[in-house]
Amino acid sequence: MAEKKFDGVIEAVRYARNGQIDFVRAYERRGVTFSDCVLLDRKVLLERLKSKKRFVTGERRQLLASTFDSGREVNLVTRAGREFVSTRADAAGDELESVPVI
Repeated sequence: MAEKKFDGVIEAVRYARNGQIDFVRAYERRGVTFSDCVLLDRKVLLERLKSKKRFVTGERRQLLASTFDSGREVNLVTRAGREFVSTRADAAGDELESVPVI
């Protein structure tokens, strides 16, 4: 079965003191290839997710350019009027499971 294409891969995350994502280190799709490592703050990441961009967690394979070991899908979760970025559908806050914290 062919893997669904994704628009970005989140490789690492930094959380602010309030528990929300401060920024993520990611790679974004640029046509048939991916960008170099980019830093996306929470606001930009939310904009990308709201515009239906598909992000997954994962890491780049060493010496294989735009080849990634992908993990879980990153979702925009809305609860009680608040928006969260998470890999779980039942999240009560920003949480990217199995993503290294920087």
